[in-house]
Amino acid sequence: MTDLNENAVIGPIATDYILINGLSIRYALDRRVSTGTPILLTTPFPESVFAFLQVWEDFAALGPVIAVDLPGFGRSESRQDLMSPSAMGAFLLKILDAFELDRVHAVVPDVGTLAALFAASTNPDRFASIVAGSGGTAMDLLGEPLLQIARSSRSDFDGVDGGEQVVGLVRQLARVSPPDVVIEDYRLSALGDRWNKAADFVRAYAQDLPRLAELLPQIDVPVLVLSGRGDPFVPPSNGEFLQAHLPRCEAHVIEAGHFVWEDAPEEYARKATDWLKRHEI
Repeated sequence: MTDLNENAVIGPIATDYILINGLSIRYALDRRVSTGTPILLTTPFPESVFAFLQVWEDFAALGPVIAVDLPGFGRSESRQDLMSPSAMGAFLLKILDAFELDRVHAVVPDVGTLAALFAASTNPDRFASIVAGSGGTAMDLLGEPLLQIARSSRSDFDGVDGGEQVVGLVRQLARVSPPDVVIEDYRLSALGDRWNKAADFVRAYAQDLPRLAELLPQIDVPVLVLSGRGDPFVPPSNGEFLQAHLPRCEAHVIEAGHFVWEDAPEEYARKATDWLKRHEI
């Protein structure tokens, strides 16, 4: 079995590990451009920091980039008490502190969307802007496959190798298949019961999504939501929900599936970087 703490380099993304609050957290830095507000990228479930391979250069051209596998996702260590959107939001602020980031543009697809919104609800000054999307926002808006996970228990997936499950899922759903070396990193990220443990984050939606809905009107941070028109897990209605409840939110739909950043990398990067430029201070 490959060591959790093994570094990997694919294209311009070179990973390393940092200890944050007792957990080994995988990250990648790119400081070729040292000016501008730092850009924080967080891992979408069930992928890893290498999900951003096709859009990395677009973000790196704007300023310093810090990509992080959130606890339990990618190749970072997990802890049970962090497997909920609200708890992950609190940990996200610890990540900013660990890298001495006073204020960031946060590009946080999928599970990172919920963590960043919870973090912004208590510390809005830490976020210059947020690029969200592909993350469920209300139980009645979840696609059926995601709703099944939200309603599942760990015992439903006992004995299932999450690595092979994720490889099959990505190969089935991705409209543009990632390179084999990236898919292998996704497999290792979900190996054994890691996927099942990470799915506890989704199982916490029933508790945390109603709490987040009450907080949204108070989050005075500019938020861009990018959704895939054909996303079976998180339909665009979830982006519409955020646009309706956040004070400063735009929602756009891209011709893509769930993995928007890989299915339509040029359009994803263009919309996201244009947003970041508009909100650069």
